[in-house]
Amino acid sequence: MPEADLSLLIDAARMAGRVATSFVGKSAKRWDKAGGAGPVTEADLAVNDLLQNVLLLARPDYGWLSEETEDGTLRLGHDRVFIVDPIDGTRSFTEGADTWAHAIAVAEHGQIISAVVYLPLRNLLYTASRGRGAYLNGVPIRASEVADFGQATILAAKPAMAPSAWRSGVCPDFTPAYRPSLAYRLGLVAQAKFDAMLTLRASWEWDIAAGALIVEEAGGTITDQRGAPLRFNSADPRLDGVVAGGPSIHNALLAALA
Repeated sequence: MPEADLSLLIDAARMAGRVATSFVGKSAKRWDKAGGAGPVTEADLAVNDLLQNVLLLARPDYGWLSEETEDGTLRLGHDRVFIVDPIDGTRSFTEGADTWAHAIAVAEHGQIISAVVYLPLRNLLYTASRGRGAYLNGVPIRASEVADFGQATILAAKPAMAPSAWRSGVCPDFTPAYRPSLAYRLGLVAQAKFDAMLTLRASWEWDIAAGALIVEEAGGTITDQRGAPLRFNSADPRLDGVVAGGPSIHNALLAALA
């Protein structure tokens, strides 16, 4: 079943790409969500509508959790749930950049079993189904084997590098980098373009779900910032930060974090 779901997710992601790219990022109508929840555009909503219609028509017995759909409790009664970020990296989309992504996953009893992260403007399609490996444009990918901070390049925003975030009071000497989309960051870690990523802020499930399986199936490790396994389709769909990378550098990060 995960493989059948994966084919569905791939088709849906490509359709989403066509819808999103029919809008011009800088001129797409944009407004800010209530409560400081960030920007949203007409493209986000159009992609969300498309994905909800296509995916739930194909799997009417699945639940639904999306950044752009008002949440409720119905999804908690489903064994399988779609977890979707229609456009991850909306700010990048509005700036006319190409680093935004569609992130689509299926969770079963708290674990992700199928996942796609698709960047249409970069022609990057990351895919994974549980137990079947991770792929970029159909080619197998593997996470980094780097173990030492001095050799590591790690995707992290500035707050994660603050002295207070680290047990020693000093950020380790890794090389920092940044990409706006969390889903894309996880894809980059899975293909070993970067050795790890971390975010110490509470993270929404829809930003992480698809990339989490892709990292795992690429041989990497992903947990919350305290080392606990990630669980999805929770009543409160927020995770306690995320640390992901090759197993060695992931362990080093956990040991160094405050």
